[in-house]
Amino acid sequence: MTTAREVLDRCVELDRFTADPPRLERVYLSREHASANAVTGRWMEQAGLRTWQDAAGNQCGRREGREPGLPALLVGSHLDTVPDAGSYDGMLGVVMAIAVAERLRDRELPFALEVIGFSDEEGTRFGKALLGSQAFAGVWEEDWWDLRDRDGMTLHQAFLDFGLDPRRVGETARAPGDLVGYLEAHIEQGPYLEAADRSLGYVTTIAGARRFRLSFVGEARHAGGTPYHRRRDALVGASEAIVLIERRARDSDCIATVGRIEVQPGAINVIPGRADISLDLRAATDAERDEMWASLLGEIETACAVRGLRLEVRETHHAPAMPCAPWLQEAVMAGIRSTGDDDPMGLWSRAGHDAMAVGLTTDVGMLFVRCHDGISHHPEEDVRELDVAAGLDALERAVLEVAATIGAAR
Repeated sequence: MTTAREVLDRCVELDRFTADPPRLERVYLSREHASANAVTGRWMEQAGLRTWQDAAGNQCGRREGREPGLPALLVGSHLDTVPDAGSYDGMLGVVMAIAVAERLRDRELPFALEVIGFSDEEGTRFGKALLGSQAFAGVWEEDWWDLRDRDGMTLHQAFLDFGLDPRRVGETARAPGDLVGYLEAHIEQGPYLEAADRSLGYVTTIAGARRFRLSFVGEARHAGGTPYHRRRDALVGASEAIVLIERRARDSDCIATVGRIEVQPGAINVIPGRADISLDLRAATDAERDEMWASLLGEIETACAVRGLRLEVRETHHAPAMPCAPWLQEAVMAGIRSTGDDDPMGLWSRAGHDAMAVGLTTDVGMLFVRCHDGISHHPEEDVRELDVAAGLDALERAVLEVAATIGAAR
């Protein structure tokens, strides 16, 4: 039986497949992606799964249920990383899923059990997140083929170089009838479990996110010769908006982040004539998020009018919130209770996950594992062996709870 220590060792083994050693970076359709898939596939085979790489580059494994051809319970996460990543975001969930499949290899289930290592949750290479899981959910868009990486290579060409046929990407899609549900174990990527001294939590919903590019357009003029009452300083207007965004978010249940500022012309002695900022807006529900955006937009427009600035808004990303199915929340809670935690802690996920895309085709549930100080997307990302051990027991029990529910319904 695969232990928590072996799970952690396997995560470290995956660190070998990096494009930028000693920093961890493993992106979609790279040599490192192929190597990680190969090793993960071997672990799946050792757990008794039949393995394959699908038409979008996701690594898959399957064991039939009590009879061939039954719909599958899917368990997994992703194998790709951000630049300068930690060892556990995504990978821990894949390796835990394989370990649970190994634990249950002799258990007859009323469904097939599938494990998946999604190929591109982060969107690091082509700037489009969830490519692997969106292909799985059947929502691939033709204009994505023209996406380019930092070297100018298109997604279409990267498919060909990886040995995949772009014409066959639609074969990745799974129909709702193919699946009974999806379970994903993942590090929390936040401090709430640690603050509550809990090893595990269940996810209630995954944040709905919207991203914008806000452009503040004023007038570039000489910094020394232009009096203040004549200035239309775009950067000052953007700065006011940034402070407003943080203040409003702090007073709400929403999360709003400005992560990028670009200023033109960018000279020391020139009043900025244009400032562009990014805005990442998230909330547990789409209604909360959209209400916050409408309020922010109104206040920012008013502030721009006072300063004589023109505001241009472009939405660059829109993802609806994905609630976890109540029956799968119950299964995950039962798994947590089996570890001795009688009052499981529910959390809404501030971060996005492959479950957001998979939820377009089947019910989803998520198990969070405590991570040190909530650190993620950073080399100091860390988890404790005792928490992983509890997570393995809880995930195994959750699968059996799903089996009991499905068995009772048939």
